[in-house]
Amino acid sequence: MDFEKLKDIIENGLPFNKWLGIKVVELAEGRVKLCIPFKPELVGDPRRPALHGGVLSTLVDVTGGFAVWTSCHLEDRIATIDLSVDYLRPAGAKDLYAEAEVRLLGNRVGNASVVLWSAGEPERHVAVGRAVYNIRRGK
Repeated sequence: MDFEKLKDIIENGLPFNKWLGIKVVELAEGRVKLCIPFKPELVGDPRRPALHGGVLSTLVDVTGGFAVWTSCHLEDRIATIDLSVDYLRPAGAKDLYAEAEVRLLGNRVGNASVVLWSAGEPERHVAVGRAVYNIRRGK
């Protein structure tokens, strides 16, 4: 896997990721760490303020999917089959981090687990997720 190309795809190749400002923190085979830098437009509840739950679920999906892709080939395609997110506490108005690890990798299906936290609090998870991805082999 060419991790530099994959990093460019994550940060610049997908319009929604680019709009969110997703940044790669770490890429390794079977493991990915990403960050969404805070911006006020991501707040769902301005009274707290707390990030919108959709931002959290998006980061679970993107991080899990790319973790699976790190164990595949660049020309393979990954699509979400199932996604589950447990929201544990509000994610404050800070940068949001996620780390995913591949739990199962088959020929056509990959499974990843993901944890999310706010900047400065890596041990205090704001959400956890599990996702299953279809792997469509490119060659």
